[in-house]
Amino acid sequence: MLAAVVDSPGRLADVLTVRDVDGPGAPGEGEVVVRMLASTVNPSDEVTVSGAYGSRTSFPMVPGFEGVGVIDAAGPGVPHGAVGRRVLPLGSAGNWQQYKRLGHRWCVPVPDDLPDEIACFAYVNPLTATLMVERFCRPGVRSAVVTAATSAIGGHLAELLADRGVAPVGIVRGTAGRTVADPSLWRAVIRTGDPGWRERLRAAVGPRGIDVAFDCVGGGVGGDVFSLTAGGGVFVHYGLLSGTPLPAECFTGRGGARVELFRLRDIVHRDRGQHLSELFAPVFDDLRRGRLRTAVGIRVGLSELARRLKGPEAGRTGKILIELQS
Repeated sequence: MLAAVVDSPGRLADVLTVRDVDGPGAPGEGEVVVRMLASTVNPSDEVTVSGAYGSRTSFPMVPGFEGVGVIDAAGPGVPHGAVGRRVLPLGSAGNWQQYKRLGHRWCVPVPDDLPDEIACFAYVNPLTATLMVERFCRPGVRSAVVTAATSAIGGHLAELLADRGVAPVGIVRGTAGRTVADPSLWRAVIRTGDPGWRERLRAAVGPRGIDVAFDCVGGGVGGDVFSLTAGGGVFVHYGLLSGTPLPAECFTGRGGARVELFRLRDIVHRDRGQHLSELFAPVFDDLRRGRLRTAVGIRVGLSELARRLKGPEAGRTGKILIELQS
């Protein structure tokens, strides 16, 4: 079968190759083989390939935490009728290959009315946004800030916060050609490259401060947002796009604000996949209603993935949709 393989850690576009490899073999007890249909590229894939999670990453590896496929074969102990079901195969990387073997408990059934190109993106961003808003946007929240507001998950957070009557302030780098998906959902969008952006942020959140902040940037920008988080407020840190940790003073408890480190992997693995369908139920409901959708920027067959990753990013909006059987 065809697979995208990384033999050693490094920058994704530099170390990924696509080549023929042995198939996954027959499924064992409680296992299935999923014929992958579609996947995508997320920052979590790039971070993993970089070697940042050395304690739980071994090379060579096949990246890809997100995707959709059809159960092609089932081993002993798998419920009758599993073969032919469309699923999200979770719990591990390995979705950038034509067939993936895994435990059936890690397969989330996909509703029939959700097309592959929508279901493919249901995991990393929509589930993260849904769980974070459910857990940290409590009644009484009036002021929210979202960093990396032009990202897919930034748009999802704005949609979900709007349901609770909260229009967040968005923080963006100001990359040319990148804008928030729906400007009407935001109280303000502030570019960190503009002079006086910190003063604009302070004015936008008001003297009461930030009740809840959702940060996937870290570094100095994350620290600046944390400094405006109100006493009793929460700063939810779920990513590190800047590559620089939050300043140490964010963790001292000074001022009464607290940092919550949110890791989707911890939640998904906590009960070893026993309640995944329950976690996804509200996500599938939103996707069915046309919400939490992810724009597709380019479609690429698996054989062309390595070449396209080396291509120019400037001006591209939307995610890469990898068509695994092409």
